[in-house]
Amino acid sequence: MLRRPFFVPSLLYNAAMPFQGKNRGRPAPPDSTSEEANYLKALGEKQKLVSLKLADGEVVRGWIEYYDKNMVRLTREGEPNLFIFKHEIMYIAEDSNRKR
Repeated sequence: MLRRPFFVPSLLYNAAMPFQGKNRGRPAPPDSTSEEANYLKALGEKQKLVSLKLADGEVVRGWIEYYDKNMVRLTREGEPNLFIFKHEIMYIAEDSNRKR
């Protein structure tokens, strides 16, 4: 005996198929693990020299003095300080073990 599929709003369901809702597989990752904030805080407290590679390929060096959800303030010696949006940063790398 064949079962005829019946319609559930916006979903075709066949009684022979297991139900598959919107959440298939793993749950979505959390928005934030706060590891980024911990890392930036540690760099700022130690005033470690860092290199920031920006999306356009430019590399700027200095130490992180302030950060928030959307941007980082990079303090540089002998050059203007920069406020850089996080979405413009490709990566942050520590410059060896030197302090400023």
